[in-house]
Amino acid sequence: MEEIQRLEKELEATQLAYLMTAQINQLKSSYLAKTAHEIRSPLSSLMGLHQLILGNLCEDPQEEKEFLQQGFEAAKKLVEMIDRIITISKIDYGTISLHVETVCLKDIINEVYKLTEFQAKNYSYRIDLKHPKVDIYIQADKSRLIQGLTALVDTAISLMDKGTITITSQLNERENIAKLLIHIPCSFQQWEKQQEDLQTSNLTLASLKEWNNNLQLSPAMTFILCQTLLAKIGGKLTILDISPENEPATLTQLECLLPLVPLP
Repeated sequence: MEEIQRLEKELEATQLAYLMTAQINQLKSSYLAKTAHEIRSPLSSLMGLHQLILGNLCEDPQEEKEFLQQGFEAAKKLVEMIDRIITISKIDYGTISLHVETVCLKDIINEVYKLTEFQAKNYSYRIDLKHPKVDIYIQADKSRLIQGLTALVDTAISLMDKGTITITSQLNERENIAKLLIHIPCSFQQWEKQQEDLQTSNLTLASLKEWNNNLQLSPAMTFILCQTLLAKIGGKLTILDISPENEPATLTQLECLLPLVPLP
């Protein structure tokens, strides 16, 4: 009887391990697919731009030179995007080590605020911070976490039309976590946006410059990279649609769970 119970427990553990492995493989496949699209879209657009130039469709040599310059600037942005993706991938696979230390969550949030406040004010938006009365200490790579949270807030600002971003930190000692809530007045669907192709038909310098200015990691890719980073430091990032029912207002919540400093 004891042998049967032992075998049943081993079978249950094996099934659980199999399901977890299948889920991880599915996430990795989704990550690779989104990464491929993120890179392929601007690269294909640049190829289309150069086909336009090679087809002698520019009005004069000066315009051709300006198109080439804009194409070069777009290529540099693309390299920066690829570098960010590669960096997170290396962190995920352990070839880049994280410097995990004890840090104050309030200090991290204040630093993120400083890095994003100017951009928010440029669009006449506000960022409100809500700290608890007690300081919360977490285990994290401070610089990497600041980079990730800043990327999320920057992306949030780009998706808004108006309103205020509210960042709230909470302590949950029972579950040994710190909770960071980012409320953003934008729709959940906007976070699913991926890279848009450059339309080379009727292309003008003005439309090329506008596309070039907007060329950056998509909201979907930014979220995945930050989600991967938080997972490596023992945290978790999720997104929820918390728009009020029967009202036109839309509201999205990013929830970051971060490990507290272990008790002595």
